[in-house]
Amino acid sequence: MKSDKTAHKQKNTSNIFELIGEADVDVSVSDEETAERICDRQQEGAPLEKDAVKNEKSNKKKKKKKKKTPAENGRDDLSVGDDIDALLETLEKKKGPSYQSANNSASEHRPVLYVEHRNLNPETELKRYFGARAVLGDQRSKQRQRQFHRCTWMTVFKETWPRFSRPGISMSLVESKDGIQRFTFEHNRDYQQVQFKFLDAVESMDPNNFVVILLLLTTNYLIMCVRQEYTVQHLFVLFVSAERALYSFECAFHPVFSLTSGTCRLDYCRPENRAFYLVLFKHMIFLEKRGCPRTALEYCKLILSLDPDNDPLCMLLIFDFLCLRCREYTTLIRLYEEWEVHRNLSQLPNFSFSVALSYYHLSQQEDISPVENQQLKQKSNVLLQNALIMFPGALMPLLDLCTVQPDAVVSSHAFFGPSSQIGQPPALSELVSLYVGRCHSLWKEAGLMLWLEENVRKVLKRVDSHDPYLEDCQNKRKQRYQSAPRNIHRHVLMSEIKEATATLPLEVTTQPGMGFDPLPPLDSIVSYIRPERYYLNALKFSALYDTGLLMVF
Repeated sequence: MKSDKTAHKQKNTSNIFELIGEADVDVSVSDEETAERICDRQQEGAPLEKDAVKNEKSNKKKKKKKKKTPAENGRDDLSVGDDIDALLETLEKKKGPSYQSANNSASEHRPVLYVEHRNLNPETELKRYFGARAVLGDQRSKQRQRQFHRCTWMTVFKETWPRFSRPGISMSLVESKDGIQRFTFEHNRDYQQVQFKFLDAVESMDPNNFVVILLLLTTNYLIMCVRQEYTVQHLFVLFVSAERALYSFECAFHPVFSLTSGTCRLDYCRPENRAFYLVLFKHMIFLEKRGCPRTALEYCKLILSLDPDNDPLCMLLIFDFLCLRCREYTTLIRLYEEWEVHRNLSQLPNFSFSVALSYYHLSQQEDISPVENQQLKQKSNVLLQNALIMFPGALMPLLDLCTVQPDAVVSSHAFFGPSSQIGQPPALSELVSLYVGRCHSLWKEAGLMLWLEENVRKVLKRVDSHDPYLEDCQNKRKQRYQSAPRNIHRHVLMSEIKEATATLPLEVTTQPGMGFDPLPPLDSIVSYIRPERYYLNALKFSALYDTGLLMVF
């Protein structure tokens, strides 16, 4: 039988987007993984032969005879009470630089927003940390007893879910031009009726009216978005509901629609498409909270690739955070270098600070030469000083959330004093608050604080010496950041970071809105309208509720 390396060379590489899961490391191979690989062949158009299944099973038997990997041995060294971030960092170090270098070399030849099918499954990341046996548990023994379900990439059908039936969602190809395919989701008549009932229940402001709709389609996921109930119990319910919603959406995909090609677009102006965007975003947030930042980054790239020009959910404001969380430093730097010319990413506080932080982390790696170490450290120093000069109002809130007492020289200096925050334009204050509220945990390291303190002192010397770069940054702050675009406000609302939501302008906070469709586009494309009788019934229902004639049980 040919080795994996020989098989890799024979693989068709005419379309680089079809290379799936080459850099992943499987700790062990289960029946579920065998089915996943067979599914890979189906997606690539390869015939499904008996020999292929036989080869997969023989591969599984050979790999089972191998000794334990470092990932499995490392589980015994970890205590149960360790912090999840520290635990993941320990496991990452045990994998060694060989895995990271192989992963980086494979990704250098791919587009920066390349999406890998396998990385959309959180089990892939968890198995990489803890091993397949720890993640799958007793699921292996149940594989042969499972019924056949449609093979999907974003979620795996759960046996605890009710039997799937088509929910009335479909996808059609709107336009294909210049290598770009534009698609849209469509609702049939039955699904439209459910949407009307859902809107009636929302407008009635009575939670009891949601009971009838709870088991229908993806609406059960959207209900808690309306009520904004995000306790620990609700997070689990929302995560499972988001998975079921994604499964329904993926089953409705057009045959030509691809998650990895990078050429498929969905117009956010269409309400049918917005539901898919919002479910993807919430699912990404839950994955990050669940301890799967690498999987969350893959969903971030997926959302951004659906409309990279308009970026309706402003995924660039969270892309850097996820890259740093999963230590994908080169990915962040590469996006910054490729997009800086046409997107001015350096004018975003999150990119300005996070790229500097990425260079610093790269300089701390043990497998680089002293010369390269010095170059990376110097690059990080320059970028951090430029970020502090461009966004001086970020320093004090960052230190405050990190519970670090600033030096008296720094806190008393006018450049970093209260005037640096008060004098910020509204849009800049919103961006800085969003970055500090989301990324402050990334700075809670003793080494990082010493590095930050060192560069703050250098910035003060440049300020006292009247460096011309300061005047240039001051002019940019005055001319720009007067008002933020609608997609930034939408991102802040959906992220629910209190430091950022407190800076939203009144025209956003005072206007009526719903959590299932935050700040819809002003040029929204309506494909069907709710009949007048539904709207009148909702008004009557609301009037009865207000007068107390309708009791809530």
